[in-house]
Amino acid sequence: MLIGSLTQKQTRGQLAYLSTKFERNRDWLDRLDELVIVIQSQRNSYHARRGGQRKVEILQQAATLGQGVPVIILLHELSEYEGVWSILPALPLLSASYGRQASWFFFIEEETTVTLAAVLQVLSRYQVQEEWFLGRRLHDNEASIIHHYAFSEDPISFGYPDPAAGWALSAPLLQRLAERLQHENLKSDFTIDLKHEIALYIWEEGNGPKLTAVPEFCTEQRDDCATTFTTYLPNCGDPVLKKDVFVAVKTCRKFHSERVPVVKATWEKDAGLLEYYSDVPDASIPTISLGVPNTERGHCGKTFAILRRFLSQTLPKADWLLIVDDDTLISLPRLRRLLRCYDPTEAVILGERYGYGLVQKGYSYSTGGAGMVLSRTAVSRLLSSGCSCYSDDAPDDMVLGRCFTALRVPITHSPLFHQARPNDYPETLISMHQAISFHKHWNINPVAVYRDWLQDAQPRDEL
Repeated sequence: MLIGSLTQKQTRGQLAYLSTKFERNRDWLDRLDELVIVIQSQRNSYHARRGGQRKVEILQQAATLGQGVPVIILLHELSEYEGVWSILPALPLLSASYGRQASWFFFIEEETTVTLAAVLQVLSRYQVQEEWFLGRRLHDNEASIIHHYAFSEDPISFGYPDPAAGWALSAPLLQRLAERLQHENLKSDFTIDLKHEIALYIWEEGNGPKLTAVPEFCTEQRDDCATTFTTYLPNCGDPVLKKDVFVAVKTCRKFHSERVPVVKATWEKDAGLLEYYSDVPDASIPTISLGVPNTERGHCGKTFAILRRFLSQTLPKADWLLIVDDDTLISLPRLRRLLRCYDPTEAVILGERYGYGLVQKGYSYSTGGAGMVLSRTAVSRLLSSGCSCYSDDAPDDMVLGRCFTALRVPITHSPLFHQARPNDYPETLISMHQAISFHKHWNINPVAVYRDWLQDAQPRDEL
């Protein structure tokens, strides 16, 4: 830690923290009651339940060990503000509530399995008075659009944590970050890839620590692992039926001959109910014109017309609506498996979650290119609220996010949805193993991407 780079207030806070640590006369973590475990849970009922189950499992382990009891926090319960999922808004709350008694803050996913004795052993290697950022190291193999082409000359040089394996901040580092958030604005209003952006914020252009790789933070089982991970695609029962998912594909005249044939050659066959929506009717596909002219940027007008059509008597009544672009590649069988975990009578919007202005009480949204899944209940609540587009070419995904935030409907995240192409992500990410979607045909063979990443070897017959 560079004391000279801290403000006077930050320095006083750090000295007070260190004084408390020295009074304990311990340099290393040796009890669980100095550990705060943050389960990155979500408000949706399925995820809240899974987070609660993980909390109970960890507390049962702690009782058996007899080395104190860690503080365990479900992230969605930390604040009424839904944007705490992006972590940075949560840091001041964690610091204020637990900063003085905690030595470490350990962040895990709902499906991360923790062996407390091993975690304690790992963290005891690092002096608690110092700033540490620990995790399983990921890196980009090539400059990535989702990371704004950061470190383009040497993308491997910058590491960021795999959230599935868990990642940890020492209390001095968390306290300094929390203080810093009170006094400076973020460089970007957008939260796109949380794990990378957290690492960038901590690194602070070389003034803060880089990620220290911890081999015991694992996603696959080994004897020396302190954490392991199961799956982002849990088995919640039989997949929902094809007739329960209506698929809306947004296209336009200029892509009828370029992109639509890719959909037909790959995943269209797995859809039970599907329509193509364009600016012009084309009987050869066929497409449906909703009376909304094509726009070069956001497609809010078209998307809201799709929402209204979904609730109309024109279409069969389905529990779920999937809205995709014509260059979205998707595995519908995997999506139907995932949807079995959710209750369609709840207001659910599911996909890859982004955020806008979250440190300043902004809103979350499900990014459109990765595919947006809405329950019938969510669509009904949205349309009955009167929330609408401010223009036909407004960004539809962001407008939906703003509307659902006003309605207090949480945006539910699944890392199996991807706004970009496979080569824009680290190949080692476990979410890739059973990905649900990718987006964009740029510089790739989309049929090959579908075959390699999304097509199951032995698809099951489903109604």
